Order: sequence, then structure tokens, then C-alpha cells
Amino acid sequence: MRIVFMGTPDFAVASLKALLDAGENVVAVITAPDKPAGRGQKLNQSAVKVFAEANGLPVLQPEKLRDPQFITDLKSYKADLQVVVAFRMLPEIVWNMPPMGTINVHASLLPQYRGAAPINHAVINGEKETGVTTFLLQHEIDTGNVLLATKVAIEENDNAGIVHDKLMIAGAETLIKTVNGLRDKSITPIPQEDFPQEELKHAPKIFKEDCLINWNNTTEKVYNQIRGLSPYPAAFTYLHNKVLKVFETQKELENHGKDAGSIESDGRSYLKFSTKDGYLNLKVIQIEGKKRMEINDFLKGYRFEK
Repeated sequence: MRIVFMGTPDFAVASLKALLDAGENVVAVITAPDKPAGRGQKLNQSAVKVFAEANGLPVLQPEKLRDPQFITDLKSYKADLQVVVAFRMLPEIVWNMPPMGTINVHASLLPQYRGAAPINHAVINGEKETGVTTFLLQHEIDTGNVLLATKVAIEENDNAGIVHDKLMIAGAETLIKTVNGLRDKSITPIPQEDFPQEELKHAPKIFKEDCLINWNNTTEKVYNQIRGLSPYPAAFTYLHNKVLKVFETQKELENHGKDAGSIESDGRSYLKFSTKDGYLNLKVIQIEGKKRMEINDFLKGYRFEK
């Protein structure tokens, strides 16, 4: 089969590499345009572009996916199948182009956690399990017929970064099984409406206001928010009017009777904030204007105001 691959970040690179390692005929790669980044505004290439060019694959970087020249170029590759991993929403003229359709690798067990941030929201909600799903694209985002799904456990102390890496590997493996199944016609697409009906949880894009910690919540809820946003974009609070990003904490359940958000520290080894039913002992943080560091290192150079 002739395959066109579409993706941008590291998460997608694992799937592209898996296709090449499996001997699949990837005829072109579509990725995001280069963007200025950093103080020097040097053009930054996507992880997929870097990998594709290193492996001699043609790369297209359209600004607009409906651009007539891009559509003409895409048609010229005569793809039997298109694969999308961590890319943007495609217009029908693109996803409906190949005779075998376009398959997407999504980082959740669909129909749960449709949307832009499925990994973050699964951890924030305290899920014990998530997974990856391959499905056929159609009009509504993340609603197409399911091809294959692989379950992945979320451990008690896993953060979004750890789950991301687990799903990146599982997604690549599931993609290869999906491509093989489509080739030999051993996979029957299943409409998402046929799955057991339960309350759907959604995974919209994460905004800054979603990252602000509310210490009035339970210890468990705040703990899950922090690990669900770690390492990026990171949950935050304020310490003496400075933004304090929190990446790692330890739970302490205790009926303390103190106001939520109260701070306790010995100035040397611990810094903790009170919650509705306990404390969260901060372990890895980053205060505004400084680098990320362990709490012990932070406290060595920090003086608390009264």
C-alpha cells in the first residue's frame, strides 16, 4: 500500500518510525510549517519533519489544507491509505481522498475523551486506565468507526508525561496491527454508537485557567490535577505574588482545620499547602523567573515573608 503520513510532534514520530520499520511504503509526510521560536526567532522544525527528512521522505508543509496546490500535490502521491497522528483537523477533501480512507491514532479509548487533550484529562480525572484507538476519520472530530483499541494502565503516581510515553509506544504498535488488518481485511470497523452507552467524558484543549490550583478541593483532586498537567503546561499557584508551577507532590491526608491554601515549611526540607482534607507536600517546582528544581534546592535560596 502507498501510505501518506500526517503528524507533527514526538508522539507522531513513534508511529512513523514503526511504519518504516515494518517495511510499509510511506510515500510522503505532511507536517506543520516551520515556526519562529526562541529569542532569535529561529525557524523551528517539527519533530516529524526532522525524522522524515533524515529518512529521505518527501515532506509537505501546507499553511492551509484546502490550498489548491497542496490538494494537487497530495493527489500526485496516489495514496491508498492516509495515517494521521497528532495533527490538525482535516477537511473532507483531504481525509476522503484515498480509496481506503484515512485512519487516526487517538490517545484514548474512544468514544471516551474525544478532543485535543485526552491524556491530560484522563489523569486529571483520576482514571486508572486509558489507551489508544485507531479509527476512520469522518466529519465530526474523533467520532469515526473504531478499528482497534489497546488498553494502557495509569498508575497511581503516573503524570501526563509518563502516560504520554506509554501511549506513544502503544499507539505505534496498534497502528501497525491496524494497517495489517486493513490490508488483509481482517478488521471490521465498529461505529462508536455500538459501544456500551455511558456518560461521555470530553478532552477539550487545556487553557491557563485550567492550570490554576484551587486548594479548596480535596487532596486527591488537586494531586490529580497537578500530575495531569505535568510536565506541561503545569499546574500553578502563587507564592508571595509570584507564579509557582508545581510538577510533583506527595499526598498527606489529615483533618487539620486550617484554611485551604495555608503554607507550612521548615525553610529547609519541606513546603506544603493545605487542602480541604489534608496537605500536598511539594517535591518539584518552578518559581517565576527561576529554573525547575527539587524543593530542597529551592528552599536553600528562598526566604519566606511573614
